Amino acid sequence: KYLSMKKYAIIVAGGKGSRMNSALPKQFMHINNKPVLYYSINSFYRAFEDMQIILVLPEDYIASGQEVIDAWFDYDRIKICVGGDTRFQSVKNGLQFVEEEGIVFVHDAVRCLVSENLIQKCYETALEQGSAIPVIPCKDSLRLIKEDHSNEALDRGSIRIVQTPQAFHSKILLPAFSIDFKEKFTDEASVVESYGMKLFLVEGEENNIKITHPVDLALARQLLES
Repeated sequence: KYLSMKKYAIIVAGGKGSRMNSALPKQFMHINNKPVLYYSINSFYRAFEDMQIILVLPEDYIASGQEVIDAWFDYDRIKICVGGDTRFQSVKNGLQFVEEEGIVFVHDAVRCLVSENLIQKCYETALEQGSAIPVIPCKDSLRLIKEDHSNEALDRGSIRIVQTPQAFHSKILLPAFSIDFKEKFTDEASVVESYGMKLFLVEGEENNIKITHPVDLALARQLLES
């Protein structure tokens, strides 16, 4: 049943890495002599033999992306495209390469510890439900700041932290991205929801961290080694 539908993974590596205090975007920083981007691509590469990968990169880093593919992968399964000013636009650019009906994953390149298992689970769920959004429970105490500047505690038991890959049937995702961009679109789930579709949540993974700050890079290195 794994081969029952075309599979596309849009790996979004469009960020400039401003929070890392570094000129080099975090997707190109190295962990154990390989760039972060390598690990993200590799998980999708290995999850399914027929996975097509669409790599979305900042214009100035197209050559760096090509070097990663030259060193470890091959071009018959990976296409590169230029990102936009927003994540929404970057994903929209990547969607141009989805030529057949299938399941489309959208993944943050900086979530380099994503497991093949999670990718396969999201695929199966999206195949059955139309979408699959990985989430994990919230361990922190949360407060909601209101318009009058007062604040109140939120029940963390009913809150979930959203991860990627987010997987969708192309018949849902493609039309959803034809709507106009809004500031509230922080991920693909919010776009699809805005389009009027229901979202199906699956259990994410604690180790599927997003590399945002220098300490995250150290943690990722530790997790990869273990």
